[in-house]
Parts: sequence; C-alpha cells; structure tokens
Amino acid sequence: MSRPRLSRLFSACAVISALTAVPLAAALPATAHGGSPEPRSVSKDAGPVLGGQATGGKAGEAAVDEAEAAVLGQEHAERHAQARMRAQDAGDYPQPMRTGRLESLTASQRKHNAAFDAREYGTFKEYFPSPDFGVHVAQLPTGKVLLFSFERTETNPTKETAPTQIIGRENAGRAYLWDPQKGSGAAAFKKVTPPTISMPDGKNEPRPAPFFCAGHAFLPNGMLGVFGGNLGGNHGAGAKLSLVFDPWTESWSINEEMSVGRWYPSAVTGADGRILIMSGQSELGWATPTPIVERFPALDREVPTSRSDVPESVPVDVFKAEAPYKHDYPHLFSLRDGKIYGLGRDHDQQWLFDPGTETRTSLPDRPDKFMRNYGSAVPLPAGFRGPDSVLVLGGNRDDPDTYQFVGGQWKTKEPRAFGRTQDDTLLLPDGTLFTVNGAHDIRDYGNGLYNPNADLKYRQTEMRDTEGNWKLGPAQRLPRGYHSNAVVLPDGRIMVTGDEAQQIANDPDIRDDMDGSIEIYEPAYLHNGDRPDLTSVPRRTVDYDSRFTVLTSDAADIKRAVLLAPTTATHSVNFSQRHLDVRIKSRGDGSLELQAPPSAKAAPPGYYMLFLLNEDGVPSIAKFLSFGPPSAS
Repeated sequence: MSRPRLSRLFSACAVISALTAVPLAAALPATAHGGSPEPRSVSKDAGPVLGGQATGGKAGEAAVDEAEAAVLGQEHAERHAQARMRAQDAGDYPQPMRTGRLESLTASQRKHNAAFDAREYGTFKEYFPSPDFGVHVAQLPTGKVLLFSFERTETNPTKETAPTQIIGRENAGRAYLWDPQKGSGAAAFKKVTPPTISMPDGKNEPRPAPFFCAGHAFLPNGMLGVFGGNLGGNHGAGAKLSLVFDPWTESWSINEEMSVGRWYPSAVTGADGRILIMSGQSELGWATPTPIVERFPALDREVPTSRSDVPESVPVDVFKAEAPYKHDYPHLFSLRDGKIYGLGRDHDQQWLFDPGTETRTSLPDRPDKFMRNYGSAVPLPAGFRGPDSVLVLGGNRDDPDTYQFVGGQWKTKEPRAFGRTQDDTLLLPDGTLFTVNGAHDIRDYGNGLYNPNADLKYRQTEMRDTEGNWKLGPAQRLPRGYHSNAVVLPDGRIMVTGDEAQQIANDPDIRDDMDGSIEIYEPAYLHNGDRPDLTSVPRRTVDYDSRFTVLTSDAADIKRAVLLAPTTATHSVNFSQRHLDVRIKSRGDGSLELQAPPSAKAAPPGYYMLFLLNEDGVPSIAKFLSFGPPSAS
C-alpha cells in the first residue's frame, strides 16, 4: 500500500475520534401520540428490517473497507465502518433533534412532578447514560445488575434497530454489568461479552451469542440460566442456545443445546430448583410456536447449589406434558403448592403444570375474553407461606381492570387509571406495587411501527397500596414501552431502563458508545425517616424452617422482616418476583432471631434480598441470603 494511502488511513482514525466527540445541542419538543385508536395486531421486533443499506453489505451492516482491514486489522476497520454508519444515521435523525427531545422531556417531567410530595409518591432522582439498551435485566446476588441485548444495526430510531432479520456475524448479543456502588459514570459498567459461537445459519461466522429475546431464570446457586435467542431471518427464528451467567466470576458458560429453537420463551424456577422452559417461536421462524416444554438441568443431573457448581455442557430434558401456547412469553409462577401456573396471553390458555407428575391441567378462562399484549403479572404477597395468587394487569390499552387468580378462580379487581401495554409492575419491600413504563401498543409509537413519538401519558407511574387501591404518581423522564424494564435494587430504589427506540431517539450523544439510559426512582418509603440497620446475615445456605440470626443495631424498632426475590425480566414478563414475610422469633441486644420459610414450595431455593422494616415502613439496605436445599419438601 502506498504511503499516501497509509497516511489517509491513519488520518481517518483521528477523524473518527473527532466524530465521536462533537457536542451538539438544540431544542425540539417531543410529539404526543396521534395514532389510530383501533387495536393493532400483535407485532414485534420480528418485523421486516427497514434499515438503510450499507454499500457492499446487507441491511443494517456497516461496510468494512478491505484495504483498511488489511492495514489496521479487522476489528479496527469494523470500528471505522461503524463510525461511518453512525455519522450517516446521525444525518437521517440529526443530533439536535435527539438533544431537543431530551431537553423537552426533562422540562415536562420537572413541571409534572412538582405537584407530587416525595413522602407520599416518591421521586425520580437520577438519569444517566448506559452502554446497553437493557432489553433483558437481572438483579444479581452480588448487588450488581446484568443488562443484555443486541449490537445495534441502526442509530435512526424510525428504523429497526435489532438484527432480527440479519443472518451472520452482525446478529450478535452483548452484555454489561452495572455496579450501583460505583455510581453512574462509565467506570460503573463492565462489559461481559457472551461466548463466541457459530450459529447454524449457513454462514459459519463466529460472533457473540445472539441471546436477545430469550427467557431466563435463576438457579439455586445464584447463577442465571438464559435460554433461546435469535437465529436470524424469517421475522424471528428461535435459537437453541442454553447459557449460564456466573455472577461470582462474572463470566458465561455454554451448555448443551435445547431440542428446539426458542424466540421469546418463558422460564421459571420451581420448588425443585430446576428451570422449566416453554413457549417461543421455533428455529423455523415466526408463527411456529413450539409446544415442547424443557427442563434445566435434566433430571439425571444434580441441581447446582454452590458457587463452585458451574453448569457447563449440561443438557436439558423434555417434560412429558406440552404447553401449546399460541402466543409467546406466557407468565409463569411457582406458587405455594409447588405447582407452576402458566397464565397465557390468550384468555383461554391458562394452565397448571405439576413438576412431580409432569402433567398439565386446564384452569378457568380469564374473564376479560381478550388476547393481551405484553403486560405485567405479579404474585401477590401472602405472608409467611409464600404467594397463593397472581394479579394480571396491563397488556390491553382499552382495559384498565386488573385480574386476580386465587383459589382456582378469577376475580376482577380494582382498575388502574387507564389501560397500558409494555408496563413493568414491581413488588416493593413493603408489599405495595409500583408500575412504571408502558405504551399505547407494542411498537405503535404514534406515526408508524418504529417512530418514537410516544403518547406521553404513559410516562406516569402508578402505585397500589396493600388494600388494592391505585393512584397515579410522578412521571419518568423517557416514555419507555417495548423492551422496557425495571428492577428493585438492594437499597430499595428502582432502576428503570429499556426501550431502544426511545433511548436512541433521546440520546444526548449518538456518536459515543453509551447507547442506553438508566433512571432511578426513590419510593416514598425512602423519604419517611432514617433506615433501620442490617449489619450482617448468615453466609451459609439457611435450611428451610430453621432459625437464623441477623445482626442489627435497631432490633427493638424492627416491625417486619421480608424476603424479596431478585428480579430478572424482559418484555414486561418478570420471571422471578416473590415477596414473603419472615417470622421474628426473638430479639436480642443487637440481633434478631428469624425463622426461614417453611419449604421450597414457599420459597424456591436460591438467593433472596432480606429487608428489615421499621414501624414507618422504611426498609434497611438489603443483604442477600440463600435458602435450601432444593430437596426440602
């Protein structure tokens, strides 16, 4: 290569660096939703790619200059190509528009929230950039939060961002850890790239496993099982991926493939510590939902219970009963009888699964008679023995009612202020519920499938007291709908993230590597006095129904001790929520004697956040505590 050509290449490096650092600012108000009021058919990121064509590449790909690759290396050349694509996309959807939108949302949030007293409604406190969209989240027992999604193929939010239709190396996953102890800067995030694999797509192009739109649930040893993902093509074909994230070493391991591909599956941990996996579109592509139910680990393998038990090359096996859900991501819950309740999105697909006999029986139809899009469902708190009912809410923009399944029957319960889809409803330490995020429909943001102009009313949060009454609360900064998420942190705050279209549309600097954003909400209980102290908890796994001691300097002032299961969620489906009260057996000088849940049916084996609450309902900072063994009856 000639010296002038080399000089131009290395000069390009400086130009690319400069492109990523140019600040732009302007003001442009966001537009409210103006779409049709008629319900839309179910659609998803399995839709057709609308992305721009890169010269010499497929839709959404960044074309790599072969001469650059020969001199700078493939990875360096790919960074150049990505930067060129970002610069082009920034012209399609200019930075001043993004900056102006965010400024407008910030101003309207401030104006709306001025009327809400933090002591009664809580408050939004922080907003900061994140390197990931947060399509999937998991609150890990280390206190860190795992976020994972996909490598974006567009920076224009009016186009498809995910590589759903792409076959080859651009169809890739990515993952990051956020450490709240390190604050909100770039140093608080750590990249934890999934294993590099070659997908069976005929391309033989290794890439980080495309595990986005998978299902996930916790194992008893605190590790996260992730199942399925995107094979690529045919509007969303299921991958057979089976992976585990180890929070203790912050690394991934690969297990034997599932027997069928799954795109949008559900997963839940049962009383035996094994994960049931069901539903999802197969490897044949969209509109091929699989009825096959699988189990991890297989019955002939031990359930991993210690931090050193890292599942690797471990198989699944097939559950005897099938789950013929017509629509994906059904809600799955293990209730206090040890059975798995599969509450489908279709009103007439409500089933009970018995892990012991491997059978399925029908439950009564949900009374709304509708097919609900993505919306929340929460196992309601029920004291010391674990939850015995589920509240289904959201998923229908025309139906504000909530529906409780309890005692084998459905009951129509108190409505929220309005119907919404894509909402995330969380169990809080004090037993109240908190709804954040939501949208008009799956991806109808107002003016087309991917346009980010959202109906701003869905920014309003909503909260339910322990009597079942709802009230509207403060507004979040971004409207977050499809792919939005939220988790309860160990300090009782709520982390809100997700919705790549909104994050990209409101990105303060689209040319940097911080694709996403996180917002922090402080519930009202954090504005009603000092926290009680929780100094330490047992480091060993606590046996069911046994007594254990925790240290606190506020023993005399503690009114309740509660367990809250850490959240892992996606697509408005929260796979792990659970709230239990813990009996306080005695009080000492600087200590409490507590009694563990009675059985694995009450609390499936694994890690829980233990909160101590005073008489004002203010929670301590939680500490993680594990319960087992999984063989407990």
